[in-house]
Amino acid sequence: MSLFAAARRAAILSLLLVVCTPALAEGPTPTDEQRQAAAEVAESLRYGHYADINLDDEWSSRAFQRYLDVLDPQRAYLLSRDVDDFQDLETRFDEALDNGELERVYELYARYQERLEARLEWLIDRLEDGIDYDYQGNERLALDRENEAWAKHQDALDRLWEKRLKNAALTQSLSAPDDEDDTDIAETLRERYENQLSRVEQTNAEDVLVLFLSAVTGTIDPHTEYLSPSQSESFDIQMKLSLEGIGALLQSEGEYVKVSSLVPGGPADKSDALQPADRIVAVGQGEDGEMVNVVGMRLDEVVDLIRGPKGSTVRLDVIPAKAVDVTRTHTVRITRDTVKLEDQAASSEVVTVTRDGEEHKIGVIDVPTFYVDFDAWQAGDSDYRSSTRDVAKEIDKLKAENVEGIVLDLRNNGGGALQEANSLVGLFIDRGPTVQVRDARGRINLYGDSDSGTHYDGPLSVLVNRLSASASEIFAGAIQDYGRGLVVGSQTFGKGTVQTLNDLSHGQIKLTRAKFYRITGESTQLRGVEPDIAFPSLIGKDDIGESALDNALPWDQVRAVQYRQYGTPQRYLATLRDKHEARVQQNPNFVYLEREARLAKRLQEQQTSISLNREQRQREMEAQEAEQLSLENQRRRALGLEPLDEWIDARESAEASSSEDAPESDDASAEDDEPVDRAQVVEAAEILLDYAHLQDAA
Repeated sequence: MSLFAAARRAAILSLLLVVCTPALAEGPTPTDEQRQAAAEVAESLRYGHYADINLDDEWSSRAFQRYLDVLDPQRAYLLSRDVDDFQDLETRFDEALDNGELERVYELYARYQERLEARLEWLIDRLEDGIDYDYQGNERLALDRENEAWAKHQDALDRLWEKRLKNAALTQSLSAPDDEDDTDIAETLRERYENQLSRVEQTNAEDVLVLFLSAVTGTIDPHTEYLSPSQSESFDIQMKLSLEGIGALLQSEGEYVKVSSLVPGGPADKSDALQPADRIVAVGQGEDGEMVNVVGMRLDEVVDLIRGPKGSTVRLDVIPAKAVDVTRTHTVRITRDTVKLEDQAASSEVVTVTRDGEEHKIGVIDVPTFYVDFDAWQAGDSDYRSSTRDVAKEIDKLKAENVEGIVLDLRNNGGGALQEANSLVGLFIDRGPTVQVRDARGRINLYGDSDSGTHYDGPLSVLVNRLSASASEIFAGAIQDYGRGLVVGSQTFGKGTVQTLNDLSHGQIKLTRAKFYRITGESTQLRGVEPDIAFPSLIGKDDIGESALDNALPWDQVRAVQYRQYGTPQRYLATLRDKHEARVQQNPNFVYLEREARLAKRLQEQQTSISLNREQRQREMEAQEAEQLSLENQRRRALGLEPLDEWIDARESAEASSSEDAPESDDASAEDDEPVDRAQVVEAAEILLDYAHLQDAA
């Protein structure tokens, strides 16, 4: 469940009637190639995966349930008798996979598709004569049916879909222009269901195979995945960074496609149009192309809609991660482009901190990703670009500025080249191990820095957040373990596994083959890196991160390796935390972050259903928005900024207050004119200055 799981569920207002048919519907049938692919996936899981995989009856039961969850996660289409008709699969899923006996798996999909098409046809017919809802009464729509029992009778699903249709119409009404009436709303919804029906009718045998194998691999771990031939081609293009699109990584979550992270330097990152945990509900081409509703659409289909030639525009209807109601969608426009190496390059700045009337300089180096120009490196170019080389140049610049310490900003850094994480650690230590990698056979390889000497040996800290993953976690963990510096921010992603891409006779399989371990022996898997000093985060652990993914591999330990300690930051942590708390209690941006995080958690826990009464719906929405607006305006008043009149404006500008809005100040340390994210950089500099002074005093 993600942030505002409640609101997320409410927007799924498209789809079907379940008409009871005892006979199996005709549908796609498996080909010999697809049978062979299934058998090869079974072999890969059994003999190639990091974990000890036993494809037995117990696994079959879990895989069968996951297949049902993939098809019908909200228990809205299939009846209990439909599930009972295929109960034999509960103990035969392993045989279907091992032997390529896919007939029953495909027949179950055919039953589901029949129900789906029938429901869409019912909805279309239902809208032919328009809608006439009064939006009164006390009806409410449950927002999450994942744990509901399968309906025994069709009447129960009819009632559910009548509510869903009513909610769809109410949602459209609340967000539509004033001149749109019920006739227009009915037409909009009818077109939505007609488009969805057209897509469903085009489902082929390859689509069913992908769904089936998605359920299979999803029982193992969230990063093991089957790629069809067409998906493999797209994956190869993406890995070569020549994919022209918006630079956002997407994932499926129920009926939604959610933004999981942004590619540093990509179009979406540069435009600030999207944020992690935003949900995309519609996609349009150009400035006036028809918006295609993508709720309930497969991830690869949504990706195909968003992808396009460089220089073209794509429009996205988005439910913001912090939205308090799904009616509050907004449209963003992004110009597609390719991601260039220079757009991901490290950069630096000097932050000035004032203490007792005296100015102190702290350097901040932003490292968006761990990159290396492999082509130039392999060609023997002595001047090839890499994150380590670029950071070394930025360190030299900061040394020339006589900074008293350096903050490495790894927020939103999703990783990259492992060799770069190792060599970057080497800028701050004099040779030593950085990470252990354990394979499926239990063999451990040790990686590290072999170059003698350090490039910088002064006070150091690493700033991380929930989107700091993989190689970022290796770097931050090594700096922490060596006692070389402080780690500040929020708990990292927890991606501590290694995948390889293996060819099959039909498609490919991305297979988890190893795990990362810190030099202390602790895995970065699932837990990530815990900061020495924690900052509040608006990204919840149930929204983004390894712990938000189904069947993530567990945290564990191996034996520690020998390494030297460069310092003992832990001896100063109590004092540093006290000083930090005293500052942030007076910092409007940090106060806002803390209160906003608490509010978001409370709303998530409270909102399990949504009202179908217009007035009640408005009251609930306005009450939540009033809380959001109050928090934002408390922050703005404390900073001397003009308060906002509406929360819809606050969402668009809460974290982008411009410097011209702020009053002039002679205090060089004042950050009144800077957004919430910027406050974290400044506080990281403050903490590092405290640390440097404590070290000097010692």
